[in-house]
Amino acid sequence: MKFNLIFPMRAVKHYPRWIGESDFGAVAKFVEDAGFDGLSVSEHPYPDKKWLANGGHHAFDPFVALSVAAQATSRLRLITYVMVAGYRSPYLGAKSAASLDLMSGGRLTLGLAAGYLKSEFEALGADFARRGALLDEAIAAMRASWAGVDHDGPEFGVADHISLPAPDQPGGPPIWIGGNSAAARRRAVELGDGWLPMGQSAEMAAITRSLPLEDIGTLRTMIGEQNARRAELGKSALDVSFVPFEASLLRSGDTAAFCDAVQPLLPEYADAGVTWITIEPASRSIDDFRVDVSMIADRLLEPNR
Repeated sequence: MKFNLIFPMRAVKHYPRWIGESDFGAVAKFVEDAGFDGLSVSEHPYPDKKWLANGGHHAFDPFVALSVAAQATSRLRLITYVMVAGYRSPYLGAKSAASLDLMSGGRLTLGLAAGYLKSEFEALGADFARRGALLDEAIAAMRASWAGVDHDGPEFGVADHISLPAPDQPGGPPIWIGGNSAAARRRAVELGDGWLPMGQSAEMAAITRSLPLEDIGTLRTMIGEQNARRAELGKSALDVSFVPFEASLLRSGDTAAFCDAVQPLLPEYADAGVTWITIEPASRSIDDFRVDVSMIADRLLEPNR
């Protein structure tokens, strides 16, 4: 079992006050020294104010933030959680990913998803209606770019172009697919290297038009189905990163209760097929962050080593 820490999304809005005299590189180094295996950031380049007022959040540019993290660390996996592929040309995305992967010594994991915020797609001039189909082809185009070969496709087909330097990892960084929808699950099996399922209630699932996921038993079944399909295709089992169901305790600010609740369940998550536990502290300042991360490391990471 590995552990990934999401930089607190709520900290971005108030970052100058939150970070104080420290900096993002120091945050990444602290996370690495605490024993985490990965550090991740999300993506929302231009969200609308209504969404923000109803629980949405701001985000750094993922490649800028993770580049700073890469410079300050030597071991930490750098993870986009997640990059919305439809917000940019796949060739621009591939260039950013290849550059970060090479400069970090092959430490990038590219989490991708189709996205869901229609207003943000519209603000960016991106195609919301066809975002799923475009993501499928974008993955193929990005992999072609990394391999130095032409991509023959209806949307992004290009011949006689090349992008160098290539990524450090052969074939490019691993791609993890986010989402519970049938399309996302199919995409993870057929096109990805990992899967980012999302715990959600039946009520939320009705809104997102995807499967509810409310307990470890259901998670075990879903992962088993995914990996069975992978085996049929001759592919290895997926990496699966999951935010524990108990994360509501973190959102309420009770890091100790979260650790107490999750620690005895780690073997169950592992048995279900989860390979990465992803944790987002709700720390309100850099000082609180250090306390929270240290507590999580002591109570969850160390006993698991």
